[in-house]
Amino acid sequence: MKLCHHCGREVVLDSKLKRTDGCPGCYSDLKCCRNCRFFDPGSHNQCREPAAEWCSDKEKANFCEFFEFREASPAGGTGARLALASARTAFDSLFKKT
Repeated sequence: MKLCHHCGREVVLDSKLKRTDGCPGCYSDLKCCRNCRFFDPGSHNQCREPAAEWCSDKEKANFCEFFEFREASPAGGTGARLALASARTAFDSLFKKT
């Protein structure tokens, strides 16, 4: 399942994604770093693809030849929210008084 990085709406592609394609819900650019499976804010250039060029605006359409639309699970996103919630719970439990 492909989800828009901005609004979270499911995106159905009838053909190959073009640079000018936008989300049907919020009209955000779809071929952008934030929708790419290689996007990683903690990596060099915020991208796990070492040969990719730097893009200054991660939410705007670009010409990256390595772009692959990030796949999300139907059970609620990419799992990042669940990981964040469980990490937060574990952190909070360290400081609970018993």
